[in-house]
Amino acid sequence: MNQALLDRIRVMNKYFTNKILIHVAGRQFGHFAILEHIGRKSGRRYRIPIIAEPLENGFVIALTYGKKVDWYGNILASGGCALRWKQRDYTLVNPRFVTPETGLGVFPKILRPILRRKGIQYYLLLDTLGQTPTQAVQ
Repeated sequence: MNQALLDRIRVMNKYFTNKILIHVAGRQFGHFAILEHIGRKSGRRYRIPIIAEPLENGFVIALTYGKKVDWYGNILASGGCALRWKQRDYTLVNPRFVTPETGLGVFPKILRPILRRKGIQYYLLLDTLGQTPTQAVQ
């Protein structure tokens, strides 16, 4: 998908779809989480639904619209964010990219073809502070 089309979809989702998804993200079921970040210019707190999967000591987040999204820049500027996943809250730090193969491999097999078809190229890995996601599901 070309970037101009992704940008149009991103803007539509920002003002419409995300307002619905924020009410179901972060719950016990599903792959949507709520990412909370602080605006690097405004200092304002933002909450958005994203697709995330846990690793032993962190989470992988699919950048479904590429690197040209405000939340990604805000996380880089602050060095971290908060995540609500499966009704638990996590502090995430040390943002860095992993290869598409590594990032895709973290997601359930049922989601991988969808993420591949969408052409997602960027996956962000962040470490958790404190409780790990694998401890939370035990």
